[in-house]
Amino acid sequence: MIKGGDPDKYQGQEGSKNKKMKINWGTGIVMAFIGFISFILYFIISLNVDDTYNHELVTEDYYAEELDYQKAIDKLKNAKQLSENISYKSTKEGLIIRFPNDIDYKKITGKMFLYRPSNKHLDFETTVSLSKPTLLIPDNRLVDGRWNIEIDWQYNGISYLFKESINY
Repeated sequence: MIKGGDPDKYQGQEGSKNKKMKINWGTGIVMAFIGFISFILYFIISLNVDDTYNHELVTEDYYAEELDYQKAIDKLKNAKQLSENISYKSTKEGLIIRFPNDIDYKKITGKMFLYRPSNKHLDFETTVSLSKPTLLIPDNRLVDGRWNIEIDWQYNGISYLFKESINY
């Protein structure tokens, strides 16, 4: 023991070995917040940099298609006024698209676009020229999964549009 002084005054050197670091609640919240932000930033950066994740636009000419949007709305309204709209059915041979029975299928013209949201290399477009009231998309052209189908067709000078999201 040291003579002539306060014994607690000199315990700082020896007592510091036995003290544990204490974190108060404010420091804990800040550390948790910093950890959470770091995780989110790591996640976002790794998704944007990694080439295995493909971030494609829905369409290449987004703004040009926006201008044609009102025409598409009018075509959809025309299609809703039909007594029977286009229907489809999945079979072993492929996807069968049936046009309305109450119209002459020989006078139908137009084009059909199948869009695969997960892979633009599978997208394809074909013209609509019918020899019977159905159109068959062969099974070998379609892979299993989600497809967006858009059929822009005309009959007797009136334009129609059929849009549907299907799972093949």
